[in-house]
Amino acid sequence: MSRIIEWLGIEFNTTSHKDKVISGVGALVGIACVFFICRSVAGDFTATLMLASMGASAVLLFAVPHGTLSQPWPLVGGHVISAVIGVSCQQLLGHWAIAPAVAVGLAVAAMCYLRCIHPPGGATALAAVIGGAEVHELGYWYVVAPVALNVAAILMAALVFNNLFHWRRYPSSLMRSNAPKSQAPSLTHEDFAAAMHELDTYVDVSSEELSQIFDKAWAHARHSDSDHLELHKGHYYSNGETGDLWCIRQVFDADDDLGPDKAKLIYRNVAGVSGEQTVLCTAKEFRQWAKFRVINTNGRWVKVVQTPVDH
Repeated sequence: MSRIIEWLGIEFNTTSHKDKVISGVGALVGIACVFFICRSVAGDFTATLMLASMGASAVLLFAVPHGTLSQPWPLVGGHVISAVIGVSCQQLLGHWAIAPAVAVGLAVAAMCYLRCIHPPGGATALAAVIGGAEVHELGYWYVVAPVALNVAAILMAALVFNNLFHWRRYPSSLMRSNAPKSQAPSLTHEDFAAAMHELDTYVDVSSEELSQIFDKAWAHARHSDSDHLELHKGHYYSNGETGDLWCIRQVFDADDDLGPDKAKLIYRNVAGVSGEQTVLCTAKEFRQWAKFRVINTNGRWVKVVQTPVDH
């Protein structure tokens, strides 16, 4: 039976009964806001065109508020961009049977490239093509009302409702850990499961996946750099911290030879704490702060394992 459950992908939901009820109430509030705001702003006709895809968005925003697919940009970009693509496909390919498939395919590709993957967006694109004469008559006004209006209403509801509860923060960037920094211990699957239970909110990742992520991150962290970190103008470096202490700095300008401790350089913070601050310091001071060099790969800062020939 356990193998069947694993094969089916049945997740052991660790949230409390309280959080489950709150998720349901939140979805109710969100959809109610969509309906009443649409009716008051654009009339009964637009309210009746309330997108069915908003129901799917409500699941994400109120049951998985900390998930990457639930954040404001995926919500807004996923629906609005998909709506534009759906209307365009309907007007250009409306007489072709393949139009609905093309609309959904293009919407998914656009969401991937624009980093706003939001599954209900596929339904928004599809509705623009197969929604019938009333929807087709709206043309690109469909993007504004009902789509943008629906999105604005449910986003406003999510911002207010989720933040009424201290363990829920929306957007997820508002979450901050107050736990003291410590050396990484040996963690087990049970530790991750217990942490997810204490979090008391649905996390769109299993405890097994979290354990694998930690193991790979810890193995990567054990890669030691050379004792003397090489500094080069234009390169990026990390302090190796986590959470609010994490920072990426770029050596913006520097002496030709940064080998001596007294060599001068100018760095600027490009990510993490301290915003865009630019500072002059010595190479020794910078090495005392920096732990390793990093590069930006597809929007993520990745550690570069330094070798003697790394320039």
